[in-house]
Amino acid sequence: MLNFLRRRETDAENTRRATEKTRRGLLGRVASIFRDSDLDEEAWEELEEVLITADVGVESTMELVDRLREERPATPDEALDILKREMVEMLSVDDTGHPLDVEQRPLVLLVVGVNGVGKTTGIAKLTNLYLQDGQQVLIGAADTFRAGAAEQLRTWGRRLDVDVISHREGADPGAVAFDTVSAALSRNADVVIVDTAGRLHTKTNLMEELKKIRRVVARHVPESSIRVLLALDAVTGQNGLHQARAFTQALECHGVILSKLDGTAKGGIVLAITRELGIPVLYLGTGEQPDDIAAFDPQQFVDALFETI
Repeated sequence: MLNFLRRRETDAENTRRATEKTRRGLLGRVASIFRDSDLDEEAWEELEEVLITADVGVESTMELVDRLREERPATPDEALDILKREMVEMLSVDDTGHPLDVEQRPLVLLVVGVNGVGKTTGIAKLTNLYLQDGQQVLIGAADTFRAGAAEQLRTWGRRLDVDVISHREGADPGAVAFDTVSAALSRNADVVIVDTAGRLHTKTNLMEELKKIRRVVARHVPESSIRVLLALDAVTGQNGLHQARAFTQALECHGVILSKLDGTAKGGIVLAITRELGIPVLYLGTGEQPDDIAAFDPQQFVDALFETI
């Protein structure tokens, strides 16, 4: 079994930096709730409000607060410890093996999502991550609809010294994916990352096109080597959750790349994604540079949220 989740010593620091606004903002109010109350019903209601406002989601919030009520903590410190423990458990999506474990190379990552969520930048960050690990990477520019999409990827390719397979604008995206995987097999590449056109999650025909791209790729490599990564923008909050739900209904999504977490105080969306959709967050985008990415770790994330509490 080959594991393609890449962790680095900088992950904890990048996660801490990315959660700064959330930590200083809404979730920072958790400290005052536990410190200034008697842990009564009023305290639980205030905690519900804070969590929901931080985009944790109604279902996730109710589950967390109900567990706190059941545990009957005697002190604020005990209440916080229970909350953190339950958050870690909620973020630890049950799965047999890891979503990026495959039995044979190449790992093929199909990156999907709506326009403007940071797909292209996310692809560059993943590429950089694998290159640093000594992997050979090939990129497929299957977004043939957006003007300049392929050139944007080629620019990243030149910067990272990685080949980008592309066709003319308006070409068949499936053909781009086909050629990319073919080239990867002939070169014995380790990882293939295929960009796809940004699309509204409500457009059925475009969602069908994603299924077609996956079928084309599956002609070359086993299904077990194909992974669909959903790019989401943390700033969009609950709307991002609606997008994710639509994509997961149309496709088997294996994980989320969550971008722009550093740009919002509502980082609770991570809990909503995992709790309500059962999809693990695999990577966090923590800035604009290629190195600004962290492999997601539930314990690291929760510790970062409550670092100063």
